[in-house]
Amino acid sequence: MKSFFRQCLIFTSYLSTVKKTAWYKDWFNSPYYHLLYQNRNDDEAQTFINRLIAYLKPTIGATMLDVACGKGRHSKVLADMGFDVSGIDLSEASIAEAMLDESDNLHFYQHDMRNPFRINYYDYAFNFFTSFGYFKKQRDHNNAIRTITQSIKPQGVFVIDYLNVQYVSDRLEPNVTIVVNEVNFYITKWEDEANFYKQIKISEGLKAVSEHSYTERVAKFSLEDFAQMLARQQTKVIAVFGDYDLGNYDVKQSPRMIIVAKKS
Repeated sequence: MKSFFRQCLIFTSYLSTVKKTAWYKDWFNSPYYHLLYQNRNDDEAQTFINRLIAYLKPTIGATMLDVACGKGRHSKVLADMGFDVSGIDLSEASIAEAMLDESDNLHFYQHDMRNPFRINYYDYAFNFFTSFGYFKKQRDHNNAIRTITQSIKPQGVFVIDYLNVQYVSDRLEPNVTIVVNEVNFYITKWEDEANFYKQIKISEGLKAVSEHSYTERVAKFSLEDFAQMLARQQTKVIAVFGDYDLGNYDVKQSPRMIIVAKKS
């Protein structure tokens, strides 16, 4: 616990010395982010990857790119299955931790998905767990799609695991409080026509940490939106699933929108 609070003090000092940046740059590097999301279900990730690989049927040793890989939980599963995996993420903190598990067939790089990263190199590219849609400008989203599709070979496959807009909108919880290790996260959610928002205010015990307030923003991209972005990069949607069991996609009832696309 003391170690965590020491990290937070260091991070507070860091914030006071830098200019205001995009929300995801500070939030994803914050120790509070890793504390809040530390219990993401690794078993669920393993099961999903197993099903996805059974569907895709890649050859052993196939090259794969995990875009916005975080600490690499999906990348590690793929590497353990015998694939040659690269993971990229903007977060320096996440990549530093992921690199501790590097091996001959698993490598991590700090990299902005909007900028090119290898061309016609990978057999497969993945973007898991709604790790997309964070930018203010459509141009940036287009650049990210271009980076990913350019990274795969002709006939290569890109899989993006995104939220299902209608499902999330119908089930939006306005206010939630989560307590982890005596740290309180007060979460407020709302939406407008173009985005979902999640504001996270943090306090430790009775002491509010006002400078640690973040607002996540995720674009309301539909299946048609993705199809259009991909088509501009000569990549076509070939399948859509609605959950981690790879069930049928329903625009109202499916919790996820998992798109499989193939490059020309």
